[in-house]
Amino acid sequence: MRASRFYISTLKEAPAEAELISHKLMIRAGLIRRLGSGLYSWMPMGLKILKKIESIIRLEMNKAGAIELLMPAIQPSELWEESERWDAFGPQMLKINDRHDRLFCFGPTHEEVITDIVRKEINSYKQLPVNFYQIQTKFRDEIRPRYGVMRAREFLMKDSYSFHSDNDCLKSTYEKMYKTYSKIFEAIGLNFRAVQADNGAIGGDGSHEFHVLADSGEDELVYSDETDFAANSEVAKNHPDIDKLKTCRGIEVGHIFQLGTKYSDAMKAEFIDESGKSKPLLMGCYGIGVSRIVAAAIEQGHDEKGIIFPNSIAPFEVILTPINYDKSEEVKKMTDSIYSELLGLGLDVLLDDRGLRPGVMFSEAELLGIPHRVTISDKTIEANKVEYKKRGAEESELIDLTLLKNHIK
Repeated sequence: MRASRFYISTLKEAPAEAELISHKLMIRAGLIRRLGSGLYSWMPMGLKILKKIESIIRLEMNKAGAIELLMPAIQPSELWEESERWDAFGPQMLKINDRHDRLFCFGPTHEEVITDIVRKEINSYKQLPVNFYQIQTKFRDEIRPRYGVMRAREFLMKDSYSFHSDNDCLKSTYEKMYKTYSKIFEAIGLNFRAVQADNGAIGGDGSHEFHVLADSGEDELVYSDETDFAANSEVAKNHPDIDKLKTCRGIEVGHIFQLGTKYSDAMKAEFIDESGKSKPLLMGCYGIGVSRIVAAAIEQGHDEKGIIFPNSIAPFEVILTPINYDKSEEVKKMTDSIYSELLGLGLDVLLDDRGLRPGVMFSEAELLGIPHRVTISDKTIEANKVEYKKRGAEESELIDLTLLKNHIK
């Protein structure tokens, strides 16, 4: 992508209301723009990051045998009344009326909708287990939206729901999702920890949260170096050894639940077992905060110059910053040649062809968190080299053109 044909809108200063570093840097880098309280537009640079995260999630979910669908964001109140959550979910639910004065909500989650689908579609043990997922916008009317997309009212989420004939099958899928989530966060390049968690408003029998480790995290996590115990501090407070246990802070980006028959009992979602008897379906649900991952990754990876994205989700993997691209024919020719070669290798490359001063180009590249910067000038061409800088490194280095591909790989 040539910068002159893309939309880059960086700022020198963040707005006064931005508190967390991720919020400040996402605004400054032009990843998001505020529309209203807890409402953000994802600008082209930010949307590229979201799409890369979605691709990683889809790849691993599909590998795990989950099947993608898409459910409506707007949900009728009758489903929530069946599950007895219309009042219980609380004021976080945005309730709306249509022109016929029928009650709906902007879905904060989709347990009711998927249960309604499955009770109409699944009727035999031969159709089980099944695991459906979607990546879709949710809305929760936070009392105090803050921290940018970290605690926004509208957000993007991957939510999946599995259905089973018995508890052993549910536990098997739950373990598979635990491993799948670990693979997802590893593939993204995050330092994370899975901990025992409280089920909260979702309900059910057992759950784990996945946290990106960061000092700015809202949640306190408790863990042991001597055992595999790790839990949210709310769950761990009754642990007999609460005082050897260590603590750290985390940003919740994923949560998995064993729901059991909570929703199938309430909504009469049943199947016929091998003996011909009707039984309630057992259910699991598994969520990932897709938009929140962007903020969490920045909280974990940044310095005084800007964002340090992992390769896998950076808006571009490589940025070419030619000096005098618009004035030197040799620089333009060499830059275009390197650009074509890197694109041919399947790399996501941004060519800054806007004719900006070197300092401005370098500052923007570091603010945006692009992992690899390659500078071409008349001086480097004369030496048959390029100037290479990895994001986060203190100094750049002159390297032979023939070695550039290896450096980036």
